[in-house]
Amino acid sequence: MTLAPVFITVAPNGARRMKTDHPRLPMTAEEIATCAAECERAGAAMIHMHVRDADGRHSLDAGLYKRATEAVRRAAGENLIIQITTETAGRYAPQEQMRAVRDVRPEAVSIAFRELCPTEKDERVYADFLAECADASIWVQHILYSPGEVRRFAELRLRGLVPEGRVTALAVIGAYAGDPPSAPSLVDRFIDAAETVSDCLWSVCAFGRNERQVLLHAAAHGWNARTGFENNLLRPDGETAHDNAELVSLLAASLIERQQQVLSAAEVRRRHMPDRS
Repeated sequence: MTLAPVFITVAPNGARRMKTDHPRLPMTAEEIATCAAECERAGAAMIHMHVRDADGRHSLDAGLYKRATEAVRRAAGENLIIQITTETAGRYAPQEQMRAVRDVRPEAVSIAFRELCPTEKDERVYADFLAECADASIWVQHILYSPGEVRRFAELRLRGLVPEGRVTALAVIGAYAGDPPSAPSLVDRFIDAAETVSDCLWSVCAFGRNERQVLLHAAAHGWNARTGFENNLLRPDGETAHDNAELVSLLAASLIERQQQVLSAAEVRRRHMPDRS
Protein backbone atom coordinates (compact mmCIF):
# COMPACT_ATOMS: atom_id res chain seq x y z
CA MET A 1 0.00 0.00 0.00
CA THR A 2 1.32 3.44 -0.96
CA LEU A 3 1.12 5.87 1.95
CA ALA A 4 0.17 9.51 1.38
CA PRO A 5 2.94 12.12 1.78
CA VAL A 6 2.92 13.94 5.12
CA PHE A 7 4.77 16.81 6.73
CA ILE A 8 6.23 17.29 10.19
CA THR A 9 5.63 20.28 12.46
CA VAL A 10 7.81 20.86 15.50
CA ALA A 11 6.29 22.35 18.66
CA PRO A 12 9.47 23.06 20.62
CA ASN A 13 8.30 24.82 23.77
CA GLY A 14 4.57 25.36 24.36
CA ALA A 15 3.11 27.66 26.99
CA ARG A 16 3.85 25.80 30.21
CA ARG A 17 7.12 23.93 30.33
CA MET A 18 10.29 25.61 31.61
CA LYS A 19 14.05 25.01 31.65
CA THR A 20 13.51 22.96 34.80
CA ASP A 21 11.60 20.48 32.62
CA HIS A 22 14.39 20.28 30.05
CA PRO A 23 17.52 22.47 29.80
CA ARG A 24 17.25 22.65 25.99
CA LEU A 25 13.66 23.85 25.92
CA PRO A 26 13.91 27.08 23.87
CA MET A 27 12.51 30.23 25.47
CA THR A 28 14.31 33.27 24.07
CA ALA A 29 14.08 34.40 20.45
CA GLU A 30 17.65 33.28 19.84
CA GLU A 31 17.07 29.85 21.38
CA ILE A 32 13.90 29.39 19.35
CA ALA A 33 15.77 30.37 16.19
CA THR A 34 18.61 27.90 16.82
CA CYS A 35 16.09 25.16 17.55
CA ALA A 36 14.10 25.99 14.41
CA ALA A 37 17.17 25.68 12.18
CA GLU A 38 18.14 22.36 13.78
CA CYS A 39 14.62 20.98 13.40
CA GLU A 40 14.36 22.03 9.76
CA ARG A 41 17.58 20.17 9.00
CA ALA A 42 16.10 17.16 10.84
CA GLY A 43 12.99 17.14 8.65
CA ALA A 44 10.45 19.67 9.99
CA ALA A 45 8.52 21.79 7.49
CA MET A 46 6.84 24.04 10.08
CA ILE A 47 7.48 25.37 13.57
CA HIS A 48 4.55 25.87 15.94
CA MET A 49 5.96 28.81 17.86
CA HIS A 50 5.21 30.11 21.34
CA VAL A 51 7.02 33.13 22.76
CA ARG A 52 7.79 34.00 26.37
CA ASP A 53 8.10 37.29 28.23
CA ALA A 54 11.09 38.35 30.35
CA ASP A 55 9.82 36.22 33.24
CA GLY A 56 9.43 33.14 31.04
CA ARG A 57 5.64 33.33 30.92
CA HIS A 58 3.60 32.53 27.82
CA SER A 59 2.92 35.68 25.83
CA LEU A 60 0.91 36.84 22.82
CA ASP A 61 2.87 40.10 22.56
CA ALA A 62 3.14 41.07 18.89
CA GLY A 63 6.60 42.55 19.37
CA LEU A 64 7.92 39.31 20.85
CA TYR A 65 6.39 37.33 18.00
CA LYS A 66 7.94 39.62 15.38
CA ARG A 67 11.35 39.47 17.08
CA ALA A 68 11.26 35.66 17.23
CA THR A 69 10.09 35.45 13.62
CA GLU A 70 12.98 37.62 12.47
CA ALA A 71 15.43 35.50 14.48
CA VAL A 72 14.07 32.28 12.96
CA ARG A 73 14.35 33.73 9.46
CA ARG A 74 17.99 34.67 10.09
CA ALA A 75 18.84 31.22 11.45
CA ALA A 76 16.69 28.97 9.24
CA GLY A 77 16.20 31.08 6.12
CA GLU A 78 12.93 31.68 4.32
CA ASN A 79 11.90 28.05 3.86
CA LEU A 80 10.61 27.00 7.28
CA ILE A 81 6.90 27.79 7.79
CA ILE A 82 6.36 29.80 10.98
CA GLN A 83 3.04 29.20 12.72
CA ILE A 84 2.22 31.35 15.74
CA THR A 85 -0.35 30.37 18.33
CA THR A 86 -3.25 32.20 19.99
CA GLU A 87 -3.29 29.85 22.99
CA THR A 88 -4.70 31.61 26.03
CA ALA A 89 -2.94 29.50 28.73
CA GLY A 90 -5.30 31.19 31.18
CA ARG A 91 -3.92 34.67 30.42
CA TYR A 92 -5.78 36.10 27.43
CA ALA A 93 -9.35 36.86 26.36
CA PRO A 94 -10.57 36.12 22.82
CA GLN A 95 -10.26 39.75 21.71
CA GLU A 96 -6.62 39.77 22.82
CA GLN A 97 -5.98 36.50 20.98
CA MET A 98 -7.44 37.86 17.76
CA ARG A 99 -5.63 41.19 18.14
CA ALA A 100 -2.30 39.36 18.29
CA VAL A 101 -2.98 37.82 14.87
CA ARG A 102 -4.03 41.17 13.41
CA ASP A 103 -0.88 42.83 14.75
CA VAL A 104 1.57 40.11 13.72
CA ARG A 105 -0.05 39.10 10.39
CA PRO A 106 1.78 35.76 10.39
CA GLU A 107 2.11 33.30 7.56
CA ALA A 108 0.27 30.71 9.65
CA VAL A 109 -1.60 30.57 12.97
CA SER A 110 -3.17 27.90 15.14
CA ILE A 111 -6.38 28.75 16.99
CA ALA A 112 -8.15 26.63 19.57
CA PHE A 113 -11.77 26.28 18.47
CA ARG A 114 -12.99 25.93 22.06
CA GLU A 115 -11.20 29.13 23.11
CA LEU A 116 -12.42 31.45 20.35
CA CYS A 117 -15.84 29.88 19.79
CA PRO A 118 -16.94 28.28 23.05
CA THR A 119 -20.67 29.00 22.66
CA GLU A 120 -23.26 29.83 20.02
CA LYS A 121 -23.08 33.54 20.86
CA ASP A 122 -19.41 33.60 19.84
CA GLU A 123 -19.97 32.16 16.38
CA ARG A 124 -20.42 35.40 14.44
CA VAL A 125 -17.26 37.00 15.85
CA TYR A 126 -15.39 33.77 15.13
CA ALA A 127 -16.67 33.68 11.55
CA ASP A 128 -15.72 37.33 10.96
CA PHE A 129 -12.22 36.67 12.30
CA LEU A 130 -11.76 33.67 10.01
CA ALA A 131 -12.87 35.80 7.07
CA GLU A 132 -10.23 38.40 8.02
CA CYS A 133 -7.55 35.72 8.07
CA ALA A 134 -8.67 34.39 4.68
CA ASP A 135 -8.52 37.90 3.19
CA ALA A 136 -4.97 38.27 4.57
CA SER A 137 -3.93 34.81 3.23
CA ILE A 138 -3.11 33.63 6.75
CA TRP A 139 -3.08 29.82 6.94
CA VAL A 140 -5.37 28.96 9.87
CA GLN A 141 -5.15 25.65 11.70
CA HIS A 142 -8.15 24.85 13.91
CA ILE A 143 -7.17 22.99 17.08
CA LEU A 144 -9.78 20.43 18.09
CA TYR A 145 -9.60 18.55 21.38
CA SER A 146 -12.35 15.96 20.99
CA PRO A 147 -14.47 14.20 18.37
CA GLY A 148 -17.39 16.23 19.67
CA GLU A 149 -15.58 19.44 18.77
CA VAL A 150 -14.92 18.02 15.30
CA ARG A 151 -18.63 17.47 14.78
CA ARG A 152 -19.52 20.97 16.03
CA PHE A 153 -16.86 22.50 13.77
CA ALA A 154 -18.32 20.55 10.83
CA GLU A 155 -21.75 21.97 11.62
CA LEU A 156 -20.39 25.53 11.49
CA ARG A 157 -18.87 24.78 8.10
CA LEU A 158 -22.19 23.55 6.80
CA ARG A 159 -23.77 26.80 7.95
CA GLY A 160 -21.16 28.84 6.05
CA LEU A 161 -19.44 30.30 9.11
CA VAL A 162 -16.06 28.87 8.09
CA PRO A 163 -14.65 30.24 4.79
CA GLU A 164 -15.06 28.00 1.77
CA GLY A 165 -12.14 25.95 0.54
CA ARG A 166 -9.89 23.44 2.19
CA VAL A 167 -9.46 23.83 5.95
CA THR A 168 -6.70 22.50 8.16
CA ALA A 169 -7.12 21.11 11.66
CA LEU A 170 -5.07 19.60 14.48
CA ALA A 171 -6.40 16.72 16.58
CA VAL A 172 -5.01 16.75 20.13
CA ILE A 173 -4.52 13.28 21.61
CA GLY A 174 -4.19 13.04 25.39
CA ALA A 175 -3.47 15.86 27.83
CA TYR A 176 -0.71 17.27 30.03
CA ALA A 177 -2.10 15.38 33.00
CA GLY A 178 -1.91 12.13 31.05
CA ASP A 179 -5.53 11.10 31.60
CA PRO A 180 -6.54 9.53 29.30
CA PRO A 181 -3.09 8.49 28.08
CA SER A 182 -2.28 8.99 24.41
CA ALA A 183 -3.13 5.92 22.34
CA PRO A 184 -3.73 5.11 18.66
CA SER A 185 -7.34 4.15 19.48
CA LEU A 186 -8.02 7.80 20.34
CA VAL A 187 -6.87 8.77 16.84
CA ASP A 188 -9.42 6.35 15.38
CA ARG A 189 -12.22 8.22 17.17
CA PHE A 190 -11.08 11.47 15.55
CA ILE A 191 -10.82 9.77 12.16
CA ASP A 192 -14.42 8.59 12.47
CA ALA A 193 -15.59 12.10 13.41
CA ALA A 194 -13.47 13.66 10.65
CA GLU A 195 -15.77 12.12 8.05
CA THR A 196 -18.15 14.98 8.88
CA VAL A 197 -15.55 17.60 7.81
CA SER A 198 -15.13 17.46 4.06
CA ASP A 199 -11.88 18.51 2.39
CA CYS A 200 -9.81 18.95 5.56
CA LEU A 201 -6.04 18.67 5.93
CA TRP A 202 -5.47 16.95 9.27
CA SER A 203 -2.51 16.92 11.64
CA VAL A 204 -2.18 15.26 15.02
CA CYS A 205 -0.18 15.79 18.20
CA ALA A 206 0.03 13.48 21.20
CA PHE A 207 1.14 13.85 24.81
CA GLY A 208 3.67 11.64 26.52
CA ARG A 209 5.88 8.68 25.69
CA ASN A 210 3.38 7.12 23.25
CA GLU A 211 3.76 10.14 21.00
CA ARG A 212 5.56 8.45 18.11
CA GLN A 213 3.27 5.40 18.18
CA VAL A 214 0.24 7.69 17.88
CA LEU A 215 1.81 9.89 15.19
CA LEU A 216 2.79 6.93 13.01
CA HIS A 217 -0.69 5.46 13.32
CA ALA A 218 -2.22 8.76 12.22
CA ALA A 219 0.31 9.21 9.41
CA ALA A 220 -0.70 5.83 8.00
CA HIS A 221 -4.10 7.45 7.40
CA GLY A 222 -2.49 10.45 5.69
CA TRP A 223 -2.58 12.71 8.75
CA ASN A 224 0.40 15.00 9.29
CA ALA A 225 2.45 14.87 12.48
CA ARG A 226 3.41 17.42 15.14
CA THR A 227 6.18 16.48 17.55
CA GLY A 228 8.28 18.33 20.12
CA PHE A 229 8.78 19.30 23.72
CA GLU A 230 5.40 21.05 24.01
CA ASN A 231 3.79 17.61 24.14
CA ASN A 232 6.54 15.14 24.93
CA LEU A 233 10.12 15.06 26.23
CA LEU A 234 10.82 11.36 25.70
CA ARG A 235 12.20 9.23 22.91
CA PRO A 236 10.24 6.07 22.04
CA ASP A 237 12.61 4.02 24.25
CA GLY A 238 11.56 6.07 27.28
CA GLU A 239 14.82 8.01 27.61
CA THR A 240 14.76 11.80 27.67
CA ALA A 241 15.39 13.26 24.22
CA HIS A 242 18.53 15.35 23.76
CA ASP A 243 16.58 18.13 22.06
CA ASN A 244 13.62 18.82 19.79
CA ALA A 245 15.64 18.01 16.68
CA GLU A 246 16.19 14.47 17.92
CA LEU A 247 12.42 13.90 18.16
CA VAL A 248 11.96 15.30 14.64
CA SER A 249 14.80 13.19 13.27
CA LEU A 250 13.53 9.96 14.86
CA LEU A 251 10.01 10.55 13.54
CA ALA A 252 11.24 11.40 10.04
CA ALA A 253 13.41 8.28 10.00
CA SER A 254 10.45 6.08 10.97
CA LEU A 255 8.29 7.57 8.21
CA ILE A 256 11.00 7.20 5.59
CA GLU A 257 11.78 3.65 6.72
CA ARG A 258 8.26 2.61 5.78
CA GLN A 259 8.62 4.53 2.49
CA GLN A 260 6.31 7.42 3.39
CA GLN A 261 7.39 10.72 1.86
CA VAL A 262 8.15 13.58 4.28
CA LEU A 263 7.28 16.87 2.62
CA SER A 264 9.54 19.91 2.72
CA ALA A 265 8.28 23.39 3.58
CA ALA A 266 8.35 24.34 -0.10
CA GLU A 267 6.20 21.33 -0.97
CA VAL A 268 3.72 22.14 1.83
CA ARG A 269 3.37 25.70 0.57
CA ARG A 270 2.83 24.55 -3.00
CA ARG A 271 0.31 21.83 -2.10
CA HIS A 272 -1.64 23.34 0.76
CA MET A 273 -1.07 27.00 1.62
CA PRO A 274 -2.70 30.20 0.30
CA ASP A 275 -0.67 32.27 -2.13
CA ARG A 276 0.69 35.38 -0.37
CA SER A 277 2.41 36.90 -3.42
